[in-house]
This record gives sequence, structure tokens and C-alpha cells, in this order.
Amino acid sequence: MTEEVDVVVVGSCMTDLVSQAPRLPKAGETIHGRKFFIGFGGKGANQCIQAARLGAKTAVVCKVGKDFFGDNYIQNFKDNGVSTAFVEQTAEAATGAASIIVNDAGENAIVIVAGANMLLGKEELQRAQAALEKATVVVCQLEVSPDTSLKALQMAQQNHVKTIFNPAPAISDLHADFYKASDIFCCNESEAELLTGCPVASVEDAGRVGLELLKRGCASVIVTLGPQGCVVLQSKDPAPKHVPTTKVTSVDTTGAGDSFIGALAFYIAHYPTMPLEEMARRANLIAAVSVQTTGTQTSYPFKKDLPKELF
Repeated sequence: MTEEVDVVVVGSCMTDLVSQAPRLPKAGETIHGRKFFIGFGGKGANQCIQAARLGAKTAVVCKVGKDFFGDNYIQNFKDNGVSTAFVEQTAEAATGAASIIVNDAGENAIVIVAGANMLLGKEELQRAQAALEKATVVVCQLEVSPDTSLKALQMAQQNHVKTIFNPAPAISDLHADFYKASDIFCCNESEAELLTGCPVASVEDAGRVGLELLKRGCASVIVTLGPQGCVVLQSKDPAPKHVPTTKVTSVDTTGAGDSFIGALAFYIAHYPTMPLEEMARRANLIAAVSVQTTGTQTSYPFKKDLPKELF
């Protein structure tokens, strides 16, 4: 790959198979649904696509199946201007998929099959080594093997590349080295609660768990709080800073956290001297746009559709 990239995301791709029905079926029952659609998801892919739509030069390191969904996902990356040089296809597993049934009350039943995502390993990282070591920022989550995410963060950090780690979906026994490998450790309130054992019901609680996470070795911590914005803490200035966001009417919050992280990665790559609280404030506003439209990636805004003062 000859072209330099700013943001490299190592993570997951999931095809969402969504059926809307009046209610969830009982065991053994077949019911008629109202609508079916296929969406593109997976935390890694979501974060990468939001960064790309804001103007970052992005590449994704991921694994999909040699199947219809894998081919479609590669095309989706290309359509969004994401480099697919490190997207590999395997015949050993299907592309990750989530079967989702949503009822009229907005409740859902979901079966996730990680598939090819779990086959992303150290060999794929070696093939992407040059990009991981030359990027401005590398982003990881936990929808692929945790060993793979940790190795990617460490490869980046050893080459002075900024790292963003999103411990989602959260695991209670997260390896201690993840904290040290995170320049920015970004989690939501439920993830922070699982990792620290402390309930997060307020901005003050978020500040307290943020301090605990800083103590574990992160350079900085962001705890996102949905409509309450986020709390930012840095090891050089550990006093928690609350960054509120604008009030919006939320239609669909799916993928809002990924929109925030993708936006954060963009700002780190393009505005390296901007204070972290200001980056978080702007990322809050971009995530707030995403919740006003249905869908996950379909709700992510492009730079051209956002106010000029965000850039």
C-alpha cells in the first residue's frame, strides 16, 4: 500500500440482518414481519467509516468470509473511501453477522455470530505492520480477539503512534496491559462500571471511575454519558472535566458511541494540537447528529453536511 493513511482501525465487521415485526416470535412459531433490511455494522468498521466521512485517510484491518456478505462489505468500505488493502477474506468462517428482530415497542432479540472476526490474528497485523507504525492514530475495540487488539495497540505505541482503545463489548477481566497501551481509553458508563465495579449514575460517578482507570496506566480517559456528553481526564491534569453536549431528539442511538470514537480519531489525526476536551466536545456534536436518523452507518454524517465551525 503506497498511500499514507492517518487513521488505522483494527476491528470487526458485522452484517446486520434486521427484521421488524409486531412482536418477537415464541419458540417454534413463525410470524409475518413488516420490513427487512441488511445493514453494515461492527464496531471497528463503524468507527472507521465515521472517521472517513469526516475526511480522514483511513484503512481498516479486518477479516470477512469468502461469501456474499464479505464481498458486499468490501464494496461498502470502498464506497466510503476506506482503504481495503488489509481486509482479508477467509473460507474458514462466514462474515460476522447479527440476526436482529425488532418489535413495535422497540425491543429486540439479537443473535451475533462473530465468524471471521475471530480469525483476525497476529499474522494479519504483521502484514499491516507498515500502516500501523506510520499512522497518526490506531483504534481498537474488543469485537475481535483481545490478544489481537492488544498487539495492535502495542505495535502502534512502540512507534509513537497515538492509540485509542474502546473496551467494548466490555470484559471484566481485561488484561492490565490494555491500560498502559491506551493513549485514550474511551468507554461508556456501563463499560466503566464493569471494569471498575463502581456504579456510574452521574457525571460525578464518571469522574471517580475515570480516576480509577487513569491509575491503571492510561494516558487519558473519556467516559461517554450519552445525552449528558462525556467526562475527560488526563494523567497530566487528572481533574475530571465534564464536556456537555447539545440536547437533541433521539431517533436511534445505535452506533452513536462508534460515531464519537471515529470523530475523535479524525480530530487527533487532523488537529493534533487541539485540547482533548475540545476534540471531545466536537465528537459529541457529531455523535448527536447520528442519533437523529435511523440506522448505524447510514446515520453517520459527512463533513459537507456538518457546520463549518466543527472543522
